Amino acid sequence: MTALPVSRDASVAHLLTRVRALEGLVRRAVERRRAGDPAPDDPFRGLYLSHEHIDRLLDAPPAAATPDSDFQAEEAAVAAAAGRGENDLRLRLMAEVFGLDDTDVRLLLVALAPDVEPRFERFYGYLNDDVTRRRATIGLALELAGGRPGEAGDRARAARLAEAGLVVIEDIDRPYLGRSLRVPDRVTAHLLGDDRPDPALRPLVAATVPVRPLHLSSTPARLVYLREPVNGVARSRVAAAGPVVALDLERLPPEAEVEPVARTAAREALLRQAALVAGPVEALTERGPAAVRALADQPCRVMLTGRGSWDPSWSRDVPLVIDVPEPGVQERRELWQAYLDGSDLDPTADTAQFVLSPDQVGRAAQSGLLQAAYEGIELTAQHLHAGARGQNTAGLDRLARRVEPAVGWADLVLPPSQLGHLHELTTRARHRRQVLDDWRMRPGGGRGRGVSALFAGDSGTGKTLAAEVVAGELGLDVYVVNLATVIDKYIGETEKNLEKIFTEAAGINGVLLFDEADAVFGKRSEVNDAHDRYANVETAYLLQRMESFDGIAILTSNLRANVDDAFTRRLDAVVDFPMPDEEHRRRLWDRCLGTSLPRDDDLDLDFCAAAFELPGGNIRSIALTAAYFAAEGGRPVCMADLVRAVHREYRKLGRLSVEAEFGRYHALLS
Repeated sequence: MTALPVSRDASVAHLLTRVRALEGLVRRAVERRRAGDPAPDDPFRGLYLSHEHIDRLLDAPPAAATPDSDFQAEEAAVAAAAGRGENDLRLRLMAEVFGLDDTDVRLLLVALAPDVEPRFERFYGYLNDDVTRRRATIGLALELAGGRPGEAGDRARAARLAEAGLVVIEDIDRPYLGRSLRVPDRVTAHLLGDDRPDPALRPLVAATVPVRPLHLSSTPARLVYLREPVNGVARSRVAAAGPVVALDLERLPPEAEVEPVARTAAREALLRQAALVAGPVEALTERGPAAVRALADQPCRVMLTGRGSWDPSWSRDVPLVIDVPEPGVQERRELWQAYLDGSDLDPTADTAQFVLSPDQVGRAAQSGLLQAAYEGIELTAQHLHAGARGQNTAGLDRLARRVEPAVGWADLVLPPSQLGHLHELTTRARHRRQVLDDWRMRPGGGRGRGVSALFAGDSGTGKTLAAEVVAGELGLDVYVVNLATVIDKYIGETEKNLEKIFTEAAGINGVLLFDEADAVFGKRSEVNDAHDRYANVETAYLLQRMESFDGIAILTSNLRANVDDAFTRRLDAVVDFPMPDEEHRRRLWDRCLGTSLPRDDDLDLDFCAAAFELPGGNIRSIALTAAYFAAEGGRPVCMADLVRAVHREYRKLGRLSVEAEFGRYHALLS
């Protein structure tokens, strides 16, 4: 929250001087009480009412005392002396912002006095004729402030101050004029120069970081709706243009009532002469329109942020709706550089693939710096990648399995053409914001900024491994969609489940992997019955949703022909994974056995590559089985272990282990 630019010393001196000046009013009120007191020396005063006291009350005229003209002049003089020409005194600014006249200010000061000058507790106990009631009642406050309890306008002053949150009316069960007035601690603290937000708001206070401002000074609109994409920048853009009270509504507990929080936030904004910025509104929409109205209809300038369209039922006033621009490449570079001052890393090259809000950039940079300091090394791109991944919410973890990449390009054994396609895919993911936003190469029609690809090929040819390598190159996690949580036999439920996944994935810096994608991205068919019609509706929905997706999605399929052609047109890349030839199989055997596994001298990997026509997935399974055989025997892995493991794999595949294929090693199977 932005501090109010005022002179604290002058403001506090002005406030205390005005409070001490109230002593003159108290002195005159005490004199009036004594003049009409039938027993001023009664030791049981305040504990009972005598007959004489009641008679004097009946005979007294029902009129309120008005401050003497000489006292008004005295109060004006001390106030001017305390102000010393200052135009930013907090009490005066409060009166201006909340629309208080002189009587309202004096009423507020009467209620405030016991909180800054303890003597007033005893003064009020005496004037209330009850030593246990040490705060001014509404009747006493009106008497001291020069109001008339019999006039509706003066009686309503306390209620208006309470509605603005400047006073609290207590003892509601008492008659109106006998109810006590208390000034909230936050209002007192503000007048005394304390700029810390109200304790009720502190858990909701949202961070803002320096970005290019969104200029709103030219519009008189009280209510503004800032529509922004996921991981938007609206809050920070408004804060860069002027003082704000910024709230993150996602931190609001489900059991918390919105109305009290909204009133407290509006009072804080008015005290600071700031705008109230709160969002996202999606955090309140499930509670109904009244929850959003509680914020939108507050008497300060309100700016709400959200991702969807404005619902007219959310407020009485018509809002100004503004689409907030996302940070461009240059602005994101400046943000990273501001947090990584002194680092040799190039933020453009190392973080371009991440879509983060400004405060997420700050947290990601701080996380990377802490990790580097813990390891005692210079900051690296991997530290930044880990920090950025740490900003992902846990929503998608409930719908998909998160995999942290542990492989790289060296683990892929593919022809140069396929490797080139994968490198092009990472280039698209890394520079999509610059090409689609800064260079305006994105077509219309509601198309998103997403990058999507299809990896097609036989089982075990490296499709899933390639997706993990692409994610690792970009510094992202892989989220493998669990089809069991997606497919539903009831009509429309599959689309709902997919929508949840796409919505959560839009705010995640990760790669969404649909393994065995033809289960949900299959071809449309002729409509022969209702099942065909609804199956086609499901496919049509996916076509539209994939086109508007803003993230990175990879589909894998064992048979490219099973995927609808309309999906292929919308994909950025289609990579066919062929069965490995002998040269690639030789590399796969060596790669899968690794460098840590001890090898016997009799290993004949050339024979394995030439004899066994298997994809990489099966070769990896064979190498693992052979390693277990070697571990059981307490020796290095030997050719007999490999041959036995191949035999086990053939049995899994339903293939025969014929002598012509195993050659001279066939005898090892007996």
